[in-house]
Amino acid sequence: MKYDDWGLIEYKQAWEKQEKLFTETLNRKAEGLQTENHLIFCEHPHVYTLGRSGDENNMLLDYIQLQAKNASFVHTNRGGDITYHGPGQVVGYPIFDLENFNMGLKQYIYNIEEAIIHCLQQYNIVGEHFEKATGVWLDTGKPACRKICAIGVRSSRFVTMHGFALNVNTSLEYFSYINPCGFTDKGVTSMQQELGSTVDFELLKSNLKTCIIEQFQKSI
Repeated sequence: MKYDDWGLIEYKQAWEKQEKLFTETLNRKAEGLQTENHLIFCEHPHVYTLGRSGDENNMLLDYIQLQAKNASFVHTNRGGDITYHGPGQVVGYPIFDLENFNMGLKQYIYNIEEAIIHCLQQYNIVGEHFEKATGVWLDTGKPACRKICAIGVRSSRFVTMHGFALNVNTSLEYFSYINPCGFTDKGVTSMQQELGSTVDFELLKSNLKTCIIEQFQKSI
């Protein structure tokens, strides 16, 4: 598995770079060649992205208000509804050929969630799967149910792109301007919020990378 950290990068630029790797992987697959699996981490400046099945009404700010918050708005081709990306959030883009791991899309999403849950355990945060939605959640089944990691994926011929966004030291204020993932009755949280202190971002990325690689190596 190839790992790359793109650092702080504009959403559209990262999307273009993803599409290039995605297309290269599909082309290699079509030619019967061995494909590589790419795990990419990055951060984005303030941006709201709306998935294919999303509702623009879940964006609660107009264009002028977005500009005032130094945020942009992008229609994207992943699944899911609206979400926010910003500094202090680890955005992961696994461009995986799932046939290399002998799994389908449902198992892939479960594995991403499971890897993040294992990583959070190292920080004494109890993450959970949520049967009603993708992502990693805390206190499911309780009034205080809240999301700590969003997932939105695109796939073609078992090759994935887009991925997940884990709130580490993220400013939660920006989530108040949307109905996150279309939910109006669920909260959003971050590792910093749960722990009451700032998380070492580089160490967290290292731990998370290890958890994802270990989780997917189990399937090989």
